[in-house]
Amino acid sequence: MEPDLFTAAAEDRREKDPASSPLAVRMRPRTLDEVVGQQHLLKPGSPLRRLVEEGAGGPAGASSVILWGPPGIGKTTLAYVVSQATQKRFVELSAITAGVKEVRAVIEGAKRAAGGYGKETVLFLDEIHRFSKAQQDSLLPAVENRWVTLIAATTENPYFSIISPLLSRSLLLTLEPLTDEDLSALMRRALTEDRGLGGAVSLPADAEAHLLRIAGGDARRALTALEAGAGSAIAKNEDEITLQTLEEAVDRAAVRYDKDGDQHYDVASALIKSIRGSDVDAALHYLARMIEAGEDPRFIARRLMISASEDIGLADPTALPIAVAAAQAVAMIGFPEAALTLSHATIALALAPKSNTATTAIGAALADVRAGLAGAVPAHLRDGHYKGAAKLGHAQGYVYPHDVPGAIAAQQYAPDEIQGKRYYEPTRYGAEARYADVVEKVRERLRGADRGQGGV
Repeated sequence: MEPDLFTAAAEDRREKDPASSPLAVRMRPRTLDEVVGQQHLLKPGSPLRRLVEEGAGGPAGASSVILWGPPGIGKTTLAYVVSQATQKRFVELSAITAGVKEVRAVIEGAKRAAGGYGKETVLFLDEIHRFSKAQQDSLLPAVENRWVTLIAATTENPYFSIISPLLSRSLLLTLEPLTDEDLSALMRRALTEDRGLGGAVSLPADAEAHLLRIAGGDARRALTALEAGAGSAIAKNEDEITLQTLEEAVDRAAVRYDKDGDQHYDVASALIKSIRGSDVDAALHYLARMIEAGEDPRFIARRLMISASEDIGLADPTALPIAVAAAQAVAMIGFPEAALTLSHATIALALAPKSNTATTAIGAALADVRAGLAGAVPAHLRDGHYKGAAKLGHAQGYVYPHDVPGAIAAQQYAPDEIQGKRYYEPTRYGAEARYADVVEKVRERLRGADRGQGGV
């Protein structure tokens, strides 16, 4: 779909008056060398490098690519760089507004361009996960026959949101989250370059730290907030964007929280201890502080997974699956929606019955191993699959539990040095009460080995 008169007029206005465009648009990299982050995708010989630098024709031409990653980390930017640097015809569509009709129009235009004047077409399709299966199917002939080189962007897991035939015909490139160093470099460039703020204002360290927190790894959000803060400072005839000015501009107070200092660990510790203490309201408070301060949601999710085993364990066997599911969801959706998932998991963990037996059991076992109680594996438990194992007595006399009633064979499993040791001492809290009953019955049956009994 070629640009209409209104689109062309808007682009012409931006060229004549660059300052009319948002700062995030003005600061888009013009070459791959200006791209911040994603260096793993920009190495010599990478698909994006080849697409931009080599023309990528012939039998080893550049493949269509799918860019996967959270918002604001460079998917559209990479496509924009391709559009500026390549000599190919570049067409952009959004799956939010386009449909099969528009896709077919682009494909027909690509065929005409290739046949009429040998011009190849690059199609950038944003939000491809919003396309239905039928809409994605309409892209297959063009991708397979290289009528277009597709650059598709998605924020959702492509293995769930993109049809397999299209995935198999494209290279899947995963974009990594931008680091604070990446965003700092981007903001410094925006502050000093003429196409940005041209040195009109400076950014003190405390205001920069606040910008990084509220950006949450999103470059667009960082530049949008920077532009708002700069506009407010200039309107007040200030030559720097103070923290107060920035807070007023973005309407968001700076949370006193240093992600690299003591408060990072103090607040994280308070979150976990509040969950352990079953104070759901306090836990939500500390979670909110971490979210508002721009804490990495993956760090929070990791702490919740640890808490699920450390403080809940078998008292509620669903706690760990909930925490793991939350971590997976957070990785897929990012902020701001990830706050809902983290809240879900935090509430579930705080209100779950508590048991630390998983912690104490492995702690006791590790202590014995570190103290040297790590005797030889009983011969009947050793590997008997290789030639000569039987001559060594390995696997001889092993009783297969499924061959005996109850599927519990009364034989020795532990090394002699720790035979009879009890590491797991279940509580009677929540679902672990069931395990407390089971473990005593199992241990009683296994003690039959000490009395010379066989299978039970």
